[in-house]
Amino acid sequence: MSISTGKRLRPQLDDQPDVASATSKATLNGGRRGVTQRNRPLWLLAPGGMMMLLIIVIPLLIGLYIALIDLDQYTLRQWMATPFVGLANFIEAITETSLLKAIWLSVSYSVLSTLLTVPLGVAAAAATQNHFRGRGIVRSLFLIPYVMPAFVVATVWQTIFQPDGILNQVLNTQGTLWLNGPNSYWALVIAQVWSAWPFIYLMSLAGLQSVDHEVHEAAALDGAMWWKKLRYVVFPYLRGPVALACLIGTLHHINNFTLPFVLFGVPTPIDVEVLPILTYVTAFQSLRFGLSAAMAIVSLVLIMIPLFIYLRAVKLDTTEEPGGTK
Repeated sequence: MSISTGKRLRPQLDDQPDVASATSKATLNGGRRGVTQRNRPLWLLAPGGMMMLLIIVIPLLIGLYIALIDLDQYTLRQWMATPFVGLANFIEAITETSLLKAIWLSVSYSVLSTLLTVPLGVAAAAATQNHFRGRGIVRSLFLIPYVMPAFVVATVWQTIFQPDGILNQVLNTQGTLWLNGPNSYWALVIAQVWSAWPFIYLMSLAGLQSVDHEVHEAAALDGAMWWKKLRYVVFPYLRGPVALACLIGTLHHINNFTLPFVLFGVPTPIDVEVLPILTYVTAFQSLRFGLSAAMAIVSLVLIMIPLFIYLRAVKLDTTEEPGGTK
């Protein structure tokens, strides 16, 4: 009796390690699966994070390091051993160069160009909103300045602004110098406005397309005339797209290097020596790479100011989670 009972119990005792092993494997696999599923969004963000690290963060850190060292044509070969000068390049850029004037020129011409493009773009969008014969052709023609490369735009306007060019012939101002002297500032503004207003037009047209047709019908039933309809019905829909277009356009104008570089050449007239041109001349003509990097850092800070103001204004940093902080 005892022998047979022991024979029946032995297989059960032999099976206990297998059951425990299977249980532990299942628990381990379940735990790994849970961890993997929980971290899956982070793994999906990893390629984008790596790209941002390689394209934005590392070059930015290198540029910041170069701005803190005395790097020029004499120390370029051993730039890792270049003396650390701290903020000396920033102080020199502000006190001994035309950086402040370049900032003023960049900001003033960018803001002025944006202000001039807004009424052109909004008016063109309002004119081409309703259907008419040939509307597609007109819309395509409006986009020509925007799709043309900046190099081509600058070359075309360089020809127009020549002393014996078509502009002086039309204005009957023979011999007026548009590419040198005080008029060069207005030449840059005119060329920038011509190439940039279609962007405001596109954003305004997108805002107009979002206006519900029933809103127009309700305004018409209430007896609203075209101006009141435009002011109280259409413009509120354009506020967001036009504000975003103004911000993007202004930042693009501040960073625009190709247009003044091709239009005026190097060295540029002192009235159009904007910040990108000054940074380029300092780096690749004066060969003061550290000083040029300091100017580039100042340019980055200058661009971040309106961007931060816009983000705070539209509150894009709010979270959608319940109880999220604004």
